[in-house]
Amino acid sequence: MLLRLPTSLTEAQDCMAEGAVPIGGATLVWALWQRDGFPEQAMSLRSLPEATMLEREALGAAVLLHRIDDRVPEVLRGAASTVGTGAVRRTATVGGNIVGSTLRCLLPAALVLDTRATALDRDGVFETDLAEVVAKRHLLLSLHWRTPMASGYHKAPAEAGGPPPLVVATAVHAEEDGRRRVRVAVRDGYEVIGGSADCTAGTDETLRALAATDLGSLPPGIGDVMRGEVSGVLARAAGG
Repeated sequence: MLLRLPTSLTEAQDCMAEGAVPIGGATLVWALWQRDGFPEQAMSLRSLPEATMLEREALGAAVLLHRIDDRVPEVLRGAASTVGTGAVRRTATVGGNIVGSTLRCLLPAALVLDTRATALDRDGVFETDLAEVVAKRHLLLSLHWRTPMASGYHKAPAEAGGPPPLVVATAVHAEEDGRRRVRVAVRDGYEVIGGSADCTAGTDETLRALAATDLGSLPPGIGDVMRGEVSGVLARAAGG
Protein backbone atom coordinates (compact mmCIF):
# COMPACT_ATOMS: atom_id res chain seq x y z
CA MET A 1 0.00 0.00 0.00
CA LEU A 2 1.31 3.45 -0.96
CA LEU A 3 0.62 6.11 1.69
CA ARG A 4 0.37 9.57 0.18
CA LEU A 5 0.88 12.73 2.25
CA PRO A 6 -0.33 15.77 0.28
CA THR A 7 0.94 19.16 1.42
CA SER A 8 -1.51 21.26 -0.60
CA LEU A 9 -5.18 21.13 -1.53
CA THR A 10 -4.25 20.58 -5.17
CA GLU A 11 -2.15 17.56 -4.25
CA ALA A 12 -4.99 16.22 -2.09
CA GLN A 13 -7.42 16.56 -5.00
CA ASP A 14 -4.97 14.72 -7.25
CA CYS A 15 -4.78 11.89 -4.71
CA MET A 16 -8.56 11.66 -4.62
CA ALA A 17 -8.76 11.61 -8.40
CA GLU A 18 -6.26 8.77 -8.49
CA GLY A 19 -8.28 6.66 -6.06
CA ALA A 20 -6.36 7.14 -2.81
CA VAL A 21 -8.47 6.12 0.19
CA PRO A 22 -8.60 8.80 2.93
CA ILE A 23 -7.56 7.63 6.38
CA GLY A 24 -7.37 9.39 9.71
CA GLY A 25 -5.22 7.65 12.28
CA ALA A 26 -6.19 4.27 10.74
CA THR A 27 -7.44 3.12 14.15
CA LEU A 28 -10.74 2.00 12.62
CA VAL A 29 -9.73 0.69 9.19
CA TRP A 30 -6.54 -1.20 9.90
CA ALA A 31 -8.23 -4.36 11.18
CA LEU A 32 -10.63 -4.30 8.23
CA TRP A 33 -7.76 -3.97 5.77
CA GLN A 34 -5.92 -6.84 7.41
CA ARG A 35 -9.03 -8.97 6.94
CA ASP A 36 -10.21 -7.76 3.52
CA GLY A 37 -7.01 -6.57 1.89
CA PHE A 38 -5.19 -3.25 1.71
CA PRO A 39 -5.99 -0.59 -0.90
CA GLU A 40 -3.35 0.27 -3.46
CA GLN A 41 -3.18 3.87 -2.21
CA ALA A 42 -4.16 5.63 1.00
CA MET A 43 -4.05 9.33 1.84
CA SER A 44 -3.36 11.04 5.15
CA LEU A 45 -3.99 14.76 5.68
CA ARG A 46 -1.44 15.09 8.48
CA SER A 47 0.88 17.24 6.29
CA LEU A 48 -1.90 19.50 4.99
CA PRO A 49 -2.01 22.90 6.79
CA GLU A 50 -5.77 23.28 6.28
CA ALA A 51 -6.32 19.99 8.15
CA THR A 52 -3.89 20.48 11.03
CA MET A 53 -5.01 23.81 12.51
CA LEU A 54 -5.78 23.98 16.23
CA GLU A 55 -7.20 27.38 17.07
CA ARG A 56 -9.73 29.06 19.33
CA GLU A 57 -12.54 28.65 16.80
CA ALA A 58 -11.17 26.09 14.34
CA LEU A 59 -9.97 22.51 14.46
CA GLY A 60 -8.39 20.53 11.64
CA ALA A 61 -9.60 17.07 10.70
CA ALA A 62 -6.09 15.60 10.96
CA VAL A 63 -5.50 16.81 14.53
CA LEU A 64 -4.88 13.92 16.91
CA LEU A 65 -7.37 13.76 19.75
CA HIS A 66 -4.73 13.89 22.48
CA ARG A 67 -3.58 17.30 21.18
CA ILE A 68 -6.95 18.99 21.74
CA ASP A 69 -6.45 21.39 24.65
CA ASP A 70 -7.94 24.46 26.31
CA ARG A 71 -7.74 26.48 23.11
CA VAL A 72 -11.11 24.93 22.18
CA PRO A 73 -14.39 25.05 24.17
CA GLU A 74 -14.81 22.79 27.19
CA VAL A 75 -17.46 20.63 25.49
CA LEU A 76 -15.14 19.68 22.62
CA ARG A 77 -12.16 19.20 24.89
CA GLY A 78 -14.21 16.95 27.16
CA ALA A 79 -15.40 14.85 24.26
CA ALA A 80 -11.90 14.31 22.91
CA SER A 81 -10.42 13.45 26.29
CA THR A 82 -12.85 10.55 26.85
CA VAL A 83 -12.44 8.75 23.52
CA GLY A 84 -10.98 5.28 24.02
CA THR A 85 -7.66 4.92 25.79
CA GLY A 86 -4.65 7.20 25.85
CA ALA A 87 -3.05 5.08 23.14
CA VAL A 88 -6.12 5.50 20.93
CA ARG A 89 -6.22 9.27 21.47
CA ARG A 90 -2.57 9.54 20.42
CA THR A 91 -3.48 8.00 17.05
CA ALA A 92 -7.13 8.80 16.32
CA THR A 93 -8.01 12.00 14.46
CA VAL A 94 -10.89 14.45 14.55
CA GLY A 95 -12.00 13.56 11.03
CA GLY A 96 -11.75 9.84 11.60
CA ASN A 97 -13.91 10.10 14.70
CA ILE A 98 -16.65 12.19 13.11
CA VAL A 99 -16.76 10.65 9.64
CA GLY A 100 -15.34 7.17 10.05
CA SER A 101 -16.58 6.07 13.47
CA THR A 102 -20.01 4.65 14.28
CA LEU A 103 -19.84 6.15 17.78
CA ARG A 104 -18.81 9.65 16.60
CA CYS A 105 -17.96 10.78 20.13
CA LEU A 106 -17.08 14.30 18.96
CA LEU A 107 -20.32 14.78 17.02
CA PRO A 108 -22.60 15.85 19.93
CA ALA A 109 -20.00 18.39 21.05
CA ALA A 110 -19.60 19.77 17.55
CA LEU A 111 -23.37 20.00 17.08
CA VAL A 112 -23.97 22.14 20.18
CA LEU A 113 -21.25 24.52 19.01
CA ASP A 114 -23.32 25.04 15.83
CA THR A 115 -20.24 23.93 13.94
CA ARG A 116 -19.74 24.36 10.21
CA ALA A 117 -17.51 21.99 8.29
CA THR A 118 -15.03 22.67 5.52
CA ALA A 119 -14.64 19.72 3.17
CA LEU A 120 -12.84 18.85 -0.05
CA ASP A 121 -13.95 17.05 -3.18
CA ARG A 122 -12.62 16.85 -6.73
CA ASP A 123 -14.18 20.25 -7.52
CA GLY A 124 -12.53 22.05 -4.64
CA VAL A 125 -13.14 23.25 -1.08
CA PHE A 126 -16.69 23.86 0.15
CA GLU A 127 -18.50 24.60 3.39
CA THR A 128 -21.40 22.50 4.65
CA ASP A 129 -23.07 21.28 7.83
CA LEU A 130 -22.15 18.27 9.90
CA ALA A 131 -25.24 16.29 8.91
CA GLU A 132 -24.15 16.31 5.27
CA VAL A 133 -20.56 15.45 6.15
CA VAL A 134 -21.68 12.41 8.12
CA ALA A 135 -24.35 11.28 5.66
CA LYS A 136 -22.21 11.62 2.54
CA ARG A 137 -18.86 10.84 4.19
CA HIS A 138 -17.17 13.87 2.69
CA LEU A 139 -13.43 14.36 3.06
CA LEU A 140 -13.44 16.64 6.09
CA LEU A 141 -10.77 19.35 6.28
CA SER A 142 -11.74 21.35 9.36
CA LEU A 143 -14.43 22.44 11.81
CA HIS A 144 -15.33 26.06 12.62
CA TRP A 145 -17.57 27.55 15.33
CA ARG A 146 -18.25 30.64 17.42
CA THR A 147 -16.98 30.53 20.99
CA PRO A 148 -19.92 29.87 23.37
CA MET A 149 -20.53 31.64 26.64
CA ALA A 150 -20.32 28.29 28.45
CA SER A 151 -20.39 24.62 27.53
CA GLY A 152 -20.30 21.20 29.15
CA TYR A 153 -19.86 17.52 28.35
CA HIS A 154 -21.16 14.51 30.25
CA LYS A 155 -20.30 10.91 29.38
CA ALA A 156 -21.70 8.12 31.51
CA PRO A 157 -19.33 5.41 32.78
CA ALA A 158 -19.32 2.31 30.60
CA GLU A 159 -17.53 -1.01 30.29
CA ALA A 160 -15.18 -1.50 27.37
CA GLY A 161 -16.87 -3.42 24.59
CA GLY A 162 -20.33 -2.73 25.96
CA PRO A 163 -23.12 -0.60 24.50
CA PRO A 164 -22.32 3.05 23.70
CA PRO A 165 -22.43 5.17 26.85
CA LEU A 166 -24.84 8.05 27.25
CA VAL A 167 -23.43 11.42 26.16
CA VAL A 168 -24.95 14.84 26.88
CA ALA A 169 -23.33 17.91 25.31
CA THR A 170 -24.49 21.46 26.06
CA ALA A 171 -23.51 24.99 25.07
CA VAL A 172 -24.93 28.47 25.61
CA HIS A 173 -24.50 31.01 22.83
CA ALA A 174 -24.98 34.78 22.75
CA GLU A 175 -27.27 35.77 19.88
CA GLU A 176 -26.84 38.93 17.81
CA ASP A 177 -30.00 40.46 19.31
CA GLY A 178 -28.62 40.13 22.84
CA ARG A 179 -30.59 37.02 23.76
CA ARG A 180 -29.10 33.67 24.70
CA ARG A 181 -29.71 30.22 23.22
CA VAL A 182 -28.81 26.85 24.66
CA ARG A 183 -28.07 23.93 22.35
CA VAL A 184 -28.20 20.34 23.55
CA ALA A 185 -27.20 17.06 21.89
CA VAL A 186 -27.75 13.65 23.47
CA ARG A 187 -26.23 10.41 22.21
CA ASP A 188 -28.46 7.54 23.30
CA GLY A 189 -27.10 4.33 21.79
CA TYR A 190 -25.87 5.16 18.30
CA GLU A 191 -28.42 7.91 17.73
CA VAL A 192 -27.85 11.60 18.42
CA ILE A 193 -30.89 13.70 19.36
CA GLY A 194 -30.61 17.47 19.46
CA GLY A 195 -32.60 20.55 20.33
CA SER A 196 -32.20 24.21 21.21
CA ALA A 197 -34.17 26.88 23.04
CA ASP A 198 -34.01 30.52 23.99
CA CYS A 199 -32.66 30.62 27.53
CA THR A 200 -32.97 34.30 28.32
CA ALA A 201 -36.03 33.81 30.55
CA GLY A 202 -34.40 31.41 33.01
CA THR A 203 -33.84 27.73 33.70
CA ASP A 204 -37.44 26.59 34.20
CA GLU A 205 -38.69 28.24 31.02
CA THR A 206 -35.71 26.89 29.11
CA LEU A 207 -36.32 23.31 30.23
CA ARG A 208 -39.98 23.57 29.26
CA ALA A 209 -38.98 24.84 25.83
CA LEU A 210 -36.49 22.00 25.36
CA ALA A 211 -39.19 19.49 26.30
CA ALA A 212 -41.11 20.66 23.23
CA THR A 213 -38.21 19.65 20.94
CA ASP A 214 -37.06 16.15 20.02
CA LEU A 215 -35.36 16.05 23.41
CA GLY A 216 -38.79 15.65 25.00
CA SER A 217 -38.89 12.05 23.72
CA LEU A 218 -35.92 10.96 25.83
CA PRO A 219 -36.56 8.22 28.44
CA PRO A 220 -37.15 9.65 31.95
CA GLY A 221 -33.74 8.73 33.37
CA ILE A 222 -31.85 10.20 30.43
CA GLY A 223 -34.11 13.25 30.51
CA ASP A 224 -33.12 13.81 34.14
CA VAL A 225 -29.43 13.76 33.23
CA MET A 226 -30.05 16.15 30.36
CA ARG A 227 -31.94 18.60 32.57
CA GLY A 228 -29.16 18.52 35.16
CA GLU A 229 -26.53 19.27 32.52
CA VAL A 230 -28.61 22.12 31.07
CA SER A 231 -29.13 23.64 34.51
CA GLY A 232 -25.39 23.51 35.14
CA VAL A 233 -24.36 25.14 31.87
CA LEU A 234 -26.98 27.88 32.29
CA ALA A 235 -25.59 28.65 35.75
CA ARG A 236 -22.05 28.87 34.37
CA ALA A 237 -23.18 31.13 31.54
CA ALA A 238 -24.81 33.42 34.11
CA GLY A 239 -21.65 33.46 36.18
CA GLY A 240 -23.18 31.31 38.93
